[in-house]
Amino acid sequence: MRNETRGNIELTAAMVLSGTLGVFVVESGASPFNVVFFRCVFGALALGVYSLARGFFTGHGFTPRKLGLAALGGAFIVFNWVFLFEAYEATSISFATVVYHTQPFFLVVLGAAVLRERISAGKLGWLAVAFAGLVLVSGIRPGDTASLKGLGFALAAAVLYALSTIVTKRISGVRPHLIALVQVTTGIPLLLPFADFGEAARLGAGWGWLVGLGIVHTGVMYVLMYAAYAKLPTARIAVLAFTYPAVAMGVDWAVYGHHIGLVQALGVPLIVLASLKVTLAARTPAAAPAPRTAAHAPAAASPAATRSA
Repeated sequence: MRNETRGNIELTAAMVLSGTLGVFVVESGASPFNVVFFRCVFGALALGVYSLARGFFTGHGFTPRKLGLAALGGAFIVFNWVFLFEAYEATSISFATVVYHTQPFFLVVLGAAVLRERISAGKLGWLAVAFAGLVLVSGIRPGDTASLKGLGFALAAAVLYALSTIVTKRISGVRPHLIALVQVTTGIPLLLPFADFGEAARLGAGWGWLVGLGIVHTGVMYVLMYAAYAKLPTARIAVLAFTYPAVAMGVDWAVYGHHIGLVQALGVPLIVLASLKVTLAARTPAAAPAPRTAAHAPAAASPAATRSA
């Protein structure tokens, strides 16, 4: 099997797994803070075992500064998950996932504000298109507090993801698996004060879903994703990343009967197209944020991946 073909299969599998994440969150029956806390616990175990087995800790490349940046990115990532899962509860997996995919636009805006990066006229145009799509997708009517709340949570998650990306892009010479490991490990003490162990003791079968989130959606998914990034061109990565929201919407409809309305559906292609254009424009060979597994990556993305939760 050719390297690129294998990469296509690996990244598609990773994005399909991402699309099923919402069901694991909902079916666990746990609060968003508990879901993220135990995802960090089981995810850290999965990534730690994998990294140890592959010998990644030898010559890890971390310095105190890089470790601090990874931890800061981890803080943004874990609270990004909390807000996204709150959005699932307030609205639906489909709605939250589509709004969450405004991440590239916040990355552009924050890049301009924090890093003084120039925003081209083309990017401003696509930002306007995405905003129009967001207005259509939101479909919020007067008094619809649930949708308004869900919209706010999903947008907050997107902003935090963008902040994590900006921080993590400044780390070089460290394997993305190890950066992901530091990030989920950081989430354990951060979320410990918010964890409800009384609720956790009553979860019963919900524990299986939480373990799945840690091992499958944090361990297996990231290993597949990072392996694929080393084999694929940036354009292919950007396109395949949209498998995630497509699967998420399909799963939400199949399992829970949730679907977005006709007017909302008109906004989806606007957000997808604008996001794809901005992502492809940003991911130039000189500053590609996609993590690499070959040797020591010059840049690595945060666990959420990729536009995945």
